[in-house]
Order: sequence, then structure tokens, then C-alpha cells
Amino acid sequence: MKKKEVLFIAGILVFALALWGFLTVLRRGDYGSVRITVNGEEYGTYSLAENQKISINDTNVCEIKDGKVKMIEADCPDHLCMKQPAVGSSGGTIVCLPNKVVIEGEKTADSETDSSAFDTVV
Repeated sequence: MKKKEVLFIAGILVFALALWGFLTVLRRGDYGSVRITVNGEEYGTYSLAENQKISINDTNVCEIKDGKVKMIEADCPDHLCMKQPAVGSSGGTIVCLPNKVVIEGEKTADSETDSSAFDTVV
């Protein structure tokens, strides 16, 4: 290979790495939040940006890790809430019916897409 070809390939690799890094940093700031309700009343709203464990009324424990929340402990008999997939800012719900716990993923106001752009087709 000629020197120009090596420089061209190296330039493309540097550009690809820079683009990947930029997109990673951009995505990192796009955390939303989760809203936890118990028996229909709001228990709390928590940011997905901070890793933490949340005890819910001595019946359930959920864990926020890497921008997603998952139920990790429950005293209900079937543990179906622990088998549900993790929820993030893109939406989704974790429900523990016996304990009446609902966890919903929510987008932040900055990360919401303007849905009016998709409402009509001309």
C-alpha cells in the first residue's frame, strides 16, 4: 500500500472513532426518569442518570442501573414483576399486581420528540 492509502484509511478510522465518541457523549445525557406509584398514588419520581436501589414500602426493591430500572426483590408469591424486562426513558412499565406497585419509564422534556411532525401525511 502506498503512503496516501494508509493515511486515507487512518483518517477514516479517526473520523469514525470521533463520531462514535460524540454519539456516546450525546446519548449519555439523554436519561429520563421513572415514576413509581403504589395503590394509585405517586410514591416518587427518580432520575435514571443516578445508579441506586429504591425500597418500596418494605414489599419491593427496584434498582436503577445504567439508565434502566429493574425490579430485583418482591415479596409477592409469583415474582412476575422481577421477570419483566428493564424499563428506561423510552417507556415501558413494570407492574407488581399483588403489591399494587407500578413503575413507568418517562422521557425528560428535552428528549421528547415532537410528535406533531408525524401526525399528518400530505
